[in-house]
Amino acid sequence: MKFVRAIWKLLVGIKDALVLLLLILFFGGLYGVLSAKPAAVREGVLDLNLNGSVVEQPSRREWADVAGSSRSQEYRLRDLVAALDKAKDDSRVKAVAIDLDGFTGGGATAIGDLADAVRRVRSAGKPVVAYGVGYTDDSYALASAASEIWLNPLGGVLIAGPGGSNLYFKGLLDKLGVTANVYRVGTYKSAVEPFIRNDMSPEARQNYTALDQARLETWKQEIKQARPKANVDLFLTNMNGAVAAAGGDMAKAALQAGLIDRIGDRRAFESRLAALGGGAGERGSAFKRVNLASYVADVVDRKPTGPIGIVTVAGMIVDGKASGGTAGGDTIALQIEDGIRNKGVKALVVRVDSPGGSVLASERIRQALLEAKARKIPVVVSMGSVAASGGYWVSTPANFIYAEPSTITGSIGVFGVLPSFQGTLQKLGLGADGVKTTPLSGEPDLLKGPSPEASRLIQTGVESMYGRFLGIVAASRHKTPQQIDQIAQGRVWDGGTARQLGLVDGFGGMSDAIAKAAQLANLGDERRVRYLEPQPSFRDQLIEALADSEKDSTVPTDAFSMMARQPQQQLASVLAEVRSIMSGPSIQARCLECPAVAPARGEQRDLSLLAMLKGWLF
Repeated sequence: MKFVRAIWKLLVGIKDALVLLLLILFFGGLYGVLSAKPAAVREGVLDLNLNGSVVEQPSRREWADVAGSSRSQEYRLRDLVAALDKAKDDSRVKAVAIDLDGFTGGGATAIGDLADAVRRVRSAGKPVVAYGVGYTDDSYALASAASEIWLNPLGGVLIAGPGGSNLYFKGLLDKLGVTANVYRVGTYKSAVEPFIRNDMSPEARQNYTALDQARLETWKQEIKQARPKANVDLFLTNMNGAVAAAGGDMAKAALQAGLIDRIGDRRAFESRLAALGGGAGERGSAFKRVNLASYVADVVDRKPTGPIGIVTVAGMIVDGKASGGTAGGDTIALQIEDGIRNKGVKALVVRVDSPGGSVLASERIRQALLEAKARKIPVVVSMGSVAASGGYWVSTPANFIYAEPSTITGSIGVFGVLPSFQGTLQKLGLGADGVKTTPLSGEPDLLKGPSPEASRLIQTGVESMYGRFLGIVAASRHKTPQQIDQIAQGRVWDGGTARQLGLVDGFGGMSDAIAKAAQLANLGDERRVRYLEPQPSFRDQLIEALADSEKDSTVPTDAFSMMARQPQQQLASVLAEVRSIMSGPSIQARCLECPAVAPARGEQRDLSLLAMLKGWLF
């Protein structure tokens, strides 16, 4: 038996040694993959195959993205812009191709910044060719910057302008017996209207109409500047007439209206790229392709160490810590504090692309920026597509605020929503009863409904927060709270109107904000930056290495499928917002009526009405 036990221990030891060896080899291989230098970039056509959306800060990938999920790819705006700026002077890049078949959009300002980078490539003498089957408002705004716009013979330009319907839940909540207890300040704070109405209020309709008209005029102006001969107005006002005049051929109608330059299938498009890029590529590729991810890895410095700190406030502002794509108050504040105390930051540029969220988290970020100012570090804000409510709250410490005409900002207002289920219990034949030792015992009571004392207390808190919001903005903009109240009340403004009202200081993008920060910090010609954001963990790098960003090849790309994606994305975004509001902090500075800066993103949840109601009731 001793001999058998000895043999057994030997076998177990050999097994353990082999397992350890395999683990060492596995993690060594992973380290090699994650730390390997990118493949050498050869000359050819830089392929911007944008199979997803453009965002300020991509959300963190999860293991579901490795196994396979429906979430589309997200492209970081600054990486795309940096790649294009490098490409315009890179002799290896002969041309740029923008493939928009799978493009799902992005904020208006982000697309405008990317289009400006495309125009810089053209100004350097390099051709930029765009291709699509179905062009929508976002994809056409980007394509309009190209030197050639190609359209599939079976495709169309389906531009429609901003506008559309929103969901209103009052009737459904009544049937379910759910009471949405709403506390708000601001005539135009329509974020809570879906819970208390079945239609849009006159005040909200007035705000929406003015905002969408301003957005449409900005969009049209940018398109007409890029393509003066394009008859955009015809397609916006009478697309059916334009198509009928072309014999029912949508591609031909777009060509006759000057919206596109060439009609051709993908094979013809790739032949054109081969002619521009020096012939066919390797391994059967139709043209010499410069892969976008490889090019970004080759030419873009992901860890610059300049004296100007870049802070990104992107997505919903939430309490505590959060990964990329969501603005965690503690995460961002700690990065700011570390930058100004330990990393030699001499100036701060805050890029805001957020509809707001938690008041406490917004204040946490604001206090960190105020600490920077107390240390004589200038703060410049660059507003992206949306910088409203809490997004404006965190902008108030700035020495100077830049926006674009297409920026959505304002929404200076506060609200709170608490669901209660007394009607639901009654429908189910259930009762709720108990005792109180004080007027606020057990409050807010979500079974019987908040008591008048609790409701009065919450409303007082909302009004107090609104008064604080007015005071913060007034001090920042050198006005009185009464003056700010006249343009606040939760109303949303386009960037052009916001500048006239004094809510922003000037028009400009990130490059303008960086130059301004350097000027205020007396840095001379120094423009080098560093990004104050958490570095990806080993887990994040591992998932990123394993996830296949090109796997979403079964998504239909015909013209009408492209158009149909917009309401699907809108529905997903609205349902996600509603769930977040009903389960989020009680008092929020948030702009639900602001247009989405990108398709719904973040964790993969069941966003059906049934799943939402299950979450509320159980």
